[in-house]
Parts: sequence; C-alpha cells; structure tokens
Amino acid sequence: MDLPNIILSVVYVITLFYTVFWLITFIDTKEDKKHKIKHNPLVSVIVPAYNEEKSIKETLDSLIRLDYPKERIEIIVVNDGSKDLTAQVTETFISDNPGCDIKLINQENQGKWVAMNNALKSAKGEFFACLDADSVVKSDALKKMTPYFEDNNVAIVLPLIKVKKPKSILQRFQHYEYIINFFYKKIMGCLNCIHVSPGPFSIYRKSVLNQLGGFKEGHNTEDLEIALRVQKNNYKIIQLMNAEVYTSLPGNFKELYHQRNRWNKGALLNAWDYRKIIFNKKYGDFGMMQMPVVICSGFLAMTIMLMLLYFNILKPVLTNFYNLSLVDFDIMLFISNFKFSINFLDFNYYKAIIMIVILTITLIVVTLAHKHTNERIMKFGFFPLVSYLFFYYLFLGFVWVGVTKDLILKKTKKW
Repeated sequence: MDLPNIILSVVYVITLFYTVFWLITFIDTKEDKKHKIKHNPLVSVIVPAYNEEKSIKETLDSLIRLDYPKERIEIIVVNDGSKDLTAQVTETFISDNPGCDIKLINQENQGKWVAMNNALKSAKGEFFACLDADSVVKSDALKKMTPYFEDNNVAIVLPLIKVKKPKSILQRFQHYEYIINFFYKKIMGCLNCIHVSPGPFSIYRKSVLNQLGGFKEGHNTEDLEIALRVQKNNYKIIQLMNAEVYTSLPGNFKELYHQRNRWNKGALLNAWDYRKIIFNKKYGDFGMMQMPVVICSGFLAMTIMLMLLYFNILKPVLTNFYNLSLVDFDIMLFISNFKFSINFLDFNYYKAIIMIVILTITLIVVTLAHKHTNERIMKFGFFPLVSYLFFYYLFLGFVWVGVTKDLILKKTKKW
C-alpha cells in the first residue's frame, strides 16, 4: 500500500471512530427530564446590528411576540456603525411599540464583541441573550430555555438553530448541515463537550459573563472564544432541541466560503489559544475528546478532499498523459488500443467496505438527526440531500485549504 492510501485509510479510521463514539454516547444517554418554569427572570436580549435595515424589523417583531411577560424582557439594539438605515428602522419600530422596553445604542463600527460588551454594561437582566439581526426566534423558545438555569453551574443555554426560508439549492444544502450539526451538538452536550455558543439566541447567565470579563474579539469568532472560556472555568453549556430559532444563510458560494473560512479559522486559532485544555484530564471529555477534534477535524476534511482529487482526477490524468507520451501523443492510436476490462481480482474490496460502512453510518446519523429535530428527511427533495451527503466533506476540505493559505499569509476575515 502506497503512502497516499495509508494516509487516506488513517483518516477514514479516525472519522469512523469519532462518529461511532458519538452514536454510542447518544444511545447510552437517557432523555432529559422535563423542565418547567418556576418564575420569570428578567432577560436582556441584545441585537447587535451592522447594515441590517432589511431584516431587523422582523427580528424585533419576533422578540416582542415571545410568549413571556413583556415586563420581564429588555431589548437592546446595538447599531455597530451601520451605513444603511438600520438606526432609523429601529427608532421607528421603538416609536411604534411604546409598551415594549426597547433601547437603541449607537456606536462606531468596532465589531460584534464590542457591541455585546456595550450592551452588557447597561443590561439589567439576570440573563443575557444575543439574537443576530438576521434571525427570528420562535415564540415559545425563551420560556423553554430559562428553566435550565435552575442548575447554578449552567452558564449558557442554546436553542436549535434552523434555516430561515431556504430557497436556493445552496441554502437547502446548508439546511441539512444545520440539522445534522445540531444533532451532534446535542450529543456533545451530554458529555459537556460543546465548544461554541452561536449568535442566534444563545442565553448566558450574566453573573458568569461579568465574572469572566465579558466578550473578547476571539479572532472574529467571539461565540467560540466565550464558550471555550466557559468550559475552561468548568461551567456547563446546555443544547436544547425544542427551542427553535431561524437564521438567514449565505445565498451564494462566495458568501458561504467567506463565512465558513472565518468560522473554521476562528475555531482553530481559539483552540490553539486554549491548547492547555487539550488532553488535560481536568476538563474531562471536553479536553480528551472534543478539543482534539476541533484542532484536527478541518485537516482531516482537507486530507480527504486532496486524496480523493489525487486518486480520482490527478493520478488518472497523469497516467493517461504518460501513456499518451509513449505513442508520441497520437490520440487516435491511443484510443484504438484502449481496452475496457474489469478484473475482480484487482478490485479494491477494502476501500469498498470502508465506503459502505461510512455511507451506512451517515444514513443512520441523518435519520436520527431529522427525527430529533422534528424535520422530514426529504423536505426539500432528493438533490439537496444527496449534495450534502456526497459533497459536504469536499466543500469543508476546500474551505480548509483556504484557511491554511490564509494562516500562512496571515490574512484575517472581518465580522
């Protein structure tokens, strides 16, 4: 077996090991007990916004329609130096809803983490929620999330994030990505292994945020950095599957690439900043299992993509080019001597078995993910699902090639 085959085999084995590990964790985990709200704590909801004039009204509408006492919700919009009409749209919404506690803070463009900290300084709530200005929250989400803070060691409670009105094939592709990723996050939460608290309606215990010093820039991924800091200080992060938030997604490949480049680069750099957690038994499964995955998963995806390109495109092209050179590039002679034959003795049964196992486990994961997120598998037809199953890892590999290039050239992505 040559070196590329050995590398690809190692990557397959590692990928299978972690997938099977998470599935066994899921099977071995008991269902959460029902949490009922005993009181309605004051919650400050922060909406950081930059050039969101088209979406912020819908976001604020969803907040004032929450099934939660109006006097127990404080809404703070932080306009991060928008160049459009975000501030004016917000001011109009405030004047049109005088019975709601909504305030607008205008600041120069300094980034989301600064916007969050400015809101944190004036927030009156016991809990501090963030809702991106391109997202909407389901009316029952807040009352389902706050009871989990009865455990004083819980610092963050996360909702299930779904795709808001996916129209294009690319957005429907991302729909499957979100469904499956949040299923994995739910399993990770069983072992307290969650490493990110996304912008759409993550709820924080404000006293913990203040104790930890608020938000940091975190390589343009403050939601990753704060989750790692929470884990470092041995607090819990809870992932729910019944409190839903809907978020807008990139509509074209360029926007999607830049978003995922920023996310993955931030994940790697933040994990490196907190590298003392890796393989540190003090942090349990998070240090021994999850942090190594954060560091290695992108490079595994990149390796799979490059190896597949090598075996299926580059190697056959180079082989045919060499064979053509033997006949002085006489294409007609080359074609006339070409013989198509199948020799079952030469068939790579090892690779075939590995691929069948991977496909089977993938289908099991897809089925379970849809069941536990209350979604239909074929909701958007056959093609988006097949695109996800067969091209997602290739796309991740492509993103990680870009991440690697940016790290070498020391390029950064802005929020």
